Amino acid sequence: MAEQEIMATGRRKTSIAVVKLVKGKGRVFVNGKTLKNYIGNRPAIEMLVYRPLVLTDNQEKYDVRVKATGGGVVAQCGAIRHGIARALVKSNEEYRNVLRLEGLLTRDPRVKERKKYGRKRARKRFQFSKR
Repeated sequence: MAEQEIMATGRRKTSIAVVKLVKGKGRVFVNGKTLKNYIGNRPAIEMLVYRPLVLTDNQEKYDVRVKATGGGVVAQCGAIRHGIARALVKSNEEYRNVLRLEGLLTRDPRVKERKKYGRKRARKRFQFSKR
């Protein structure tokens, strides 16, 4: 490693994002594409990904390279955000309090509930007929 890169893993639902922070100009690449190309025209999701960098005032200091797998685009962006936050804490321990207060270091544990036998889905029942 000639230049310093900080690696961390972020997760959300069934998505996993392996994040590398490299000194740079604030560009984000996901699976070889720019973030804008990867998520399409969704500014809210873009803001979600940049949130840890904005809070710690690192938008212009790091390039972010991500390998994201599993789940959908929104869950992957949640995993990317989690991974960026964890990588920033590795780079500087002082960021921990700021990111913790925003809830960015907490893994979102919500996953789809399993289907139960005798039911259509996890909780939906078949129609009940009294007569």
